[in-house]
Amino acid sequence: MAVTGGQALVEQLKREGVEVIFGIPGVQLDWAVDALCDAAEDIDFIVPRHEQATSYMADGYARATGKEGVCMMVPGPGMLNALAGLSTALACNSRVLFISGQIPSATIGKGHGMLHEIPDQTGILKSLTKWSGIALKPEEVPALVHEAFVQLRSGRPRPVAIEVPPDVLQATMDAVAYFDAAPYAPDAVDAALVAKAAELLAGARFPVICAGGGVGAADAGEALRELAEALQAPIVMTEGARGAVAADHDLALTTLGGRCVLPHADVVLVAGSRFLNALAQPTHAAEGCQYIYLNIDEAALGAPRKAGIALKGDVTLGLEAIKAALPVQSRASRAAEVAQVKAWEAGQFDEIKPQADYLAVLRDHIGDKGVLVGELTQVGYFASVAYPVRAPRTYLTPGYQGTLGYGFPTALGVAVGNPDERTVSITGDGGFGWGLNDLATAAKYGLNLTTVVFADNRFGNVQRIQRRTFGREFAVELHNPDFDLLAKAFGVRAARVSDPQGLAKALEEAKAAGGPALIEVQVSEMPSPWALIHPFVPPASPPPANPLGDPKAI
Repeated sequence: MAVTGGQALVEQLKREGVEVIFGIPGVQLDWAVDALCDAAEDIDFIVPRHEQATSYMADGYARATGKEGVCMMVPGPGMLNALAGLSTALACNSRVLFISGQIPSATIGKGHGMLHEIPDQTGILKSLTKWSGIALKPEEVPALVHEAFVQLRSGRPRPVAIEVPPDVLQATMDAVAYFDAAPYAPDAVDAALVAKAAELLAGARFPVICAGGGVGAADAGEALRELAEALQAPIVMTEGARGAVAADHDLALTTLGGRCVLPHADVVLVAGSRFLNALAQPTHAAEGCQYIYLNIDEAALGAPRKAGIALKGDVTLGLEAIKAALPVQSRASRAAEVAQVKAWEAGQFDEIKPQADYLAVLRDHIGDKGVLVGELTQVGYFASVAYPVRAPRTYLTPGYQGTLGYGFPTALGVAVGNPDERTVSITGDGGFGWGLNDLATAAKYGLNLTTVVFADNRFGNVQRIQRRTFGREFAVELHNPDFDLLAKAFGVRAARVSDPQGLAKALEEAKAAGGPALIEVQVSEMPSPWALIHPFVPPASPPPANPLGDPKAI
C-alpha cells in the first residue's frame, strides 16, 4: 500500500516512543494531521488556542516527565508565534522536537508570496536549536525524524527542529524504510581526568559542589547525592538543579547559602552549570580555590571562568565516575555547618513578606511529586531561592530566558504529562495575560491544574525598576478582566482571595474538586527579593554575618 509522507512522519514518531503531540492544524499540515487521526489510539494530539502554547506545553511536558516533548505548527506566523517557547526550551536544556510546516518545496526561497512564506525560516530555526533538518522527499521523512531523536538523546539536551513541506507530506511512496527508536547515548568522560579530579577532591579540606541545570536535565540527582555524601561536600543548587537533591537533605543549599560555603571552599566541583552570574561574571570561591568543571558543553569549561580540570561529558556518568575513583576515606559530617547556613537562609527568607507566607502555603499544599511552575512575578521570583523543592522535575522556571507569560501554558503541558499529580502554576496578572485564552485548553482536556494569579494591576517589577532608575513610572498599569467571570466563561472553577489563609482554602477546594481551577490573589506592592537572588544587587540592609565565620579560621 502506498504511504504518504504524513503517514511516514507519524509512524516514525510512534517508533521513537512519542505519545503526545501539542499542535494546531492548518492547511500545510493537513496530511500529517490526517495521519494523526488514524494514529489516535497511540498518539494524543493536544490542540491549544495559540501557537505559542504548543512549544511551551511541549517544554513543560518534557521537563516534568523526562520524555521528549513534541510540538507542531504551520509555517511562517505559526512558527514565529511558537519561537518564545522554543527559546525557553533552549535556555532550559529541554528535549523538545519542534515540527514546523513549510511552503511547497519548489517555492522555498523564491519569494513568490506563498501563504505563510517568510525569508529563511530554516535559518531562524537553526539559530534556536542544536540541530535542524528539512525533508524534501517523502522517502527522507523517517530518517529525518530518527536523526532528530538521535540528536535529542545524545550530547547536550536541547531542542531540535524539522520542517516538512506540504507536498512532501502529501506525496506517496511504495516502500518505506523505518528505524528502531534512537537509543540514549550519553558521552563518557576522560578516565585520566576523572582520576585527577577524584584525587583533588579526596585531598580537599572543604570541598563544595555547585550543581546547575545540567544536573536536573540529566536526572543526575542520585549520583550527585552519593558523591556529596562521600565527600561531605555542601551542594549549592541553582534554580535549574533544585530538587535534584531534596531541599531538606543535610548537605543541600540554594545559591543564597552558597555565599556562606564558597568562601570556605578549597576545591569546587562545578557540575552541569555555566558557573556565571546574571551579569556573565564568573562565580568565584576563596582565593586559591581549585576548580573542577564537569559539563557536556565545552563552552562551559573555560574562560571567563578560572582555570581548572575540565571534564567534558555526561554529568551523571561524570559524577558516578568521580565517586568510583575516590579512595575509601572517613570524613567528618558537615551536616551541622550546613544546618547553620540553612538557618541563616531561612532568617532572610522570612523577612520577605507576604511572599514567604504565600510560598509556605504553596509548599504545604503541593505534594512532594506535585509540580510548581514559577513565573516572572513577585512570588515567583522569590520562589527561585526560597521554595523548598523536594523531588526532581517538580519545579520549573524559564531559566535565563526570563520568558514573561511562559508559566501558564507551560503548566498545561506539565499537567498533560502528570495527570495524577496536581500541577500548580503561579503567575502575575501581567504574564497571565499572554495566554489566558488557553483556559479553554485547560477546560477542554480537564487538566489537573490550579493557576494562581497574583494580581496588582500593574507590571510590578517594571514599576520597581523604573522608580529606582528614573524616580517615576510609566506604562505599567494594567486593565484586567474580572478573573472570576473569565474563568467561569471558560467553564473553569474560580475563586478570589486576598491573603495566604484564603489561598490555602481555595487551593484545597480546587484540589478536592479536581480539574482546572483559577485563583485570583489580590495583592499590593511587595518588598524586593532581588538581593537574595543576585549577589550583585545591593541589599536594603546589611545581611547577617556568615554563620561559618571567617574563612581563614577553618
